[in-house]
Amino acid sequence: EVQLVESGGGMVQPGGSLRLSCVASGFTFSFSNYAMSWVRQAPGKGLEWVSTIDTGGGSTAYRDSVKGRFTISRDNAKNTLSLQMNSLKPEDTAVYYCAVYPRGLLDSTYRGQGTQVTVSS
Repeated sequence: EVQLVESGGGMVQPGGSLRLSCVASGFTFSFSNYAMSWVRQAPGKGLEWVSTIDTGGGSTAYRDSVKGRFTISRDNAKNTLSLQMNSLKPEDTAVYYCAVYPRGLLDSTYRGQGTQVTVSS
């Protein structure tokens, strides 16, 4: 059973930074065999893809609204996924989930429980 545990969320003022982390366990194969993503859900809205990183960490992709502000990374030796978020905006407020790509985009059993990020003055 895949287990993904996020941490690092909180409340921050506009322009601030947060670093999210996700510890993964329970994969059938090594963590390094799976592409991973961060997705988010704002209040009253649907799930939204944020970023994806390939198995080795050499290729990344971001939604346009976070390009240049967010950086996804992974440490396969520690089974961890991270999201560095800089220059945060109120519209980044959401619950952020770590997810196995692509299954986790549609199937919640391949996502963590989420961590709340609130950007407000």
